[in-house]
Amino acid sequence: MRKIGTITLLVALIFSVATISNAQDIMKLFGNISSEVKAKYAPDSRDKTYDIRLLNQNGKLVLIGSTTEPEAKTALIEKLKEAGIAPEDKITLLPDAALEGRTYGVVSMSVASFNSDPSFSAESGTQALAGMPVTVLEKSSYWYRCINMEGYTAWVITTSVSRMNKEEYDAYLSMPKCIVTVPYSFIYSKPSENSLPVSDLVLGCVVVNDEITVNNPLYEEYIQKEYSVNFKDGYNLSPNRRDLKKAAGWTRVHLTDGRAGYVKSSHLEDFSKWVSKAAPTQENIVATAEKFLGWPYVWGGTSIKGIDCSGLSKTCYFLNGYVLRRDASQQVKTGDAVNIDEWLKGNYTRDALKNLRPGDLLFFGRRATANSKERITHVAIYIGDGKIIHSSNVVRKNTLLPNEDNYYSGAVNLLHARRIIGNADCDKGILSVKSIMTK
Repeated sequence: MRKIGTITLLVALIFSVATISNAQDIMKLFGNISSEVKAKYAPDSRDKTYDIRLLNQNGKLVLIGSTTEPEAKTALIEKLKEAGIAPEDKITLLPDAALEGRTYGVVSMSVASFNSDPSFSAESGTQALAGMPVTVLEKSSYWYRCINMEGYTAWVITTSVSRMNKEEYDAYLSMPKCIVTVPYSFIYSKPSENSLPVSDLVLGCVVVNDEITVNNPLYEEYIQKEYSVNFKDGYNLSPNRRDLKKAAGWTRVHLTDGRAGYVKSSHLEDFSKWVSKAAPTQENIVATAEKFLGWPYVWGGTSIKGIDCSGLSKTCYFLNGYVLRRDASQQVKTGDAVNIDEWLKGNYTRDALKNLRPGDLLFFGRRATANSKERITHVAIYIGDGKIIHSSNVVRKNTLLPNEDNYYSGAVNLLHARRIIGNADCDKGILSVKSIMTK
């Protein structure tokens, strides 16, 4: 005969109008089991989604929420069953089937903010620029939970993303596009700075180039259906339907949410040409970082509008053709390690940094102790001669060497150095823009 233990007794009690204290006990038990499952299958919420809760709905236990990990769902239900808990399963596996396959997305705002929760008051996690792809996992009210192209999962307002199916997304990838190469620009309603603005643009935004667009019926159908834009009325300036006059010095473009207008041609570069030659060198990583000097530190920022420390390293490499992980604690696991052992021994000299090259990423934080794990809290770009450029209050340059002007006091907390250049698309945690944003 089966032996009924304390846990099973608690479950029985909760199903028969349990006392408040017993309800609290069973929720605590669920919390412990759920935490164990999450730690095994989805330890980092930036990479994998595990957002599952247990509710008592009119005396009935129900599992709600969502996860990207089927194994986590299975393990949770099995462990709860072993503990004598058998709730109704209402967990959504992501991507949500309710999206009906329209799980491909493209950012349509110049800079879209991604938050930790579906709320404007939630912590900002990251940003994405116009033209960047995302995977849409689920919808909650006016928010999408998305995975952006560097693998970071967060919530973005629905109006910032154009959602597509696979065929529509492939059609978008085949469209000729331009990338913005100046800090700030605008799409204007007419080829004149005196006309009304349609949208702002920032360095790195990608827009569809209507001046050389070839007919793509599938993509045209998508735009017309989603945004009530009629290409036949002159929206699409394809070669066989050019019914608007070209204006010298301006390029007709559109965003994936259907907004269209004109951008100064000198602010743009053909995306296919740019991506074919984009590759970081020591010189151009430093030169790109210097474009951000003086820009303010903004938590979660990855754009010219405001940028944090890992956002600076990520964006500088993106603008040179590489896609890095979002946060410093993720970036430190990518690329190749560079030997800084002498520095770690307390030899704070130029010679201790001799193995570093411009463009290497330097990671700072708290060393591991017997009671705590190592914690990475900051990242900087090495620019040579013992100097760094990083976002700390503002984007600025400092030296790591004591007794030199403009010394960075956090230099003693340097823990790791990683080489990024030359390590894209070779299973070292770094991808090329070309591998993600071209067909």
